Amino acid sequence: MLSAIMEDYLKAIYYLQNEADDRVRTSVLAEYMDVEQPTVTSMMKKLSERDFVLYEPYKGVELTDTGVPIALEIIRHHRLLERYLTDHLEYDWAEVHDEADRLEHHISSKFADRIAEQLGQPAVDPHGDPIPTADLDISGAKDGERLVDHQVGDSVQIVRVPDTDPDLLRYLSKHGILPGTVVDVVEIAPFGMVTLDPDSGDDPVALPEEVACSISTQSLTQSSH
Repeated sequence: MLSAIMEDYLKAIYYLQNEADDRVRTSVLAEYMDVEQPTVTSMMKKLSERDFVLYEPYKGVELTDTGVPIALEIIRHHRLLERYLTDHLEYDWAEVHDEADRLEHHISSKFADRIAEQLGQPAVDPHGDPIPTADLDISGAKDGERLVDHQVGDSVQIVRVPDTDPDLLRYLSKHGILPGTVVDVVEIAPFGMVTLDPDSGDDPVALPEEVACSISTQSLTQSSH
């Protein structure tokens, strides 16, 4: 049995490893987990001894073939819980991340499978993040293009939004910027603001470049020509 904190580390390494497509530096992991670097080093040694990670001092850390399925199982729990909380318990999508963080370690794979069945085997969570299948397959997930990489005049569909900042989620929800929403890029300011016009009829909304970098999209412009 792994402790909840060990599972959190494996999940964090999975996220960071995918983001960088490389080994994860312990300094980056420490910042992500909001702990001191010696704490990370100590945990990496423990996880390495149990063959969940490959850890070399000064070279970073990566998940082993033993560690990956554990991380994916926790991610599956987390994202299914988020979906269930929003769809059936009327939680706001800005609240569910922290709630799912608390619950994800305490449900079994069987319980997760029952949730998935009840929900009709959803492919994504409320924020557009892919849910690993019961076989822990996540290969069908599409990364999409970053919103910030589009040009004025492009029509795009929002695919994924970052899920860790409740204030940002409330702001996006208020302005109709949700997974599935189609928007037109109407202005890119030289100081980094990207203005979108949602097809839903909501008023145009300007997003900072940092936020536009973290939103995944699918281009519709080419298919519409």
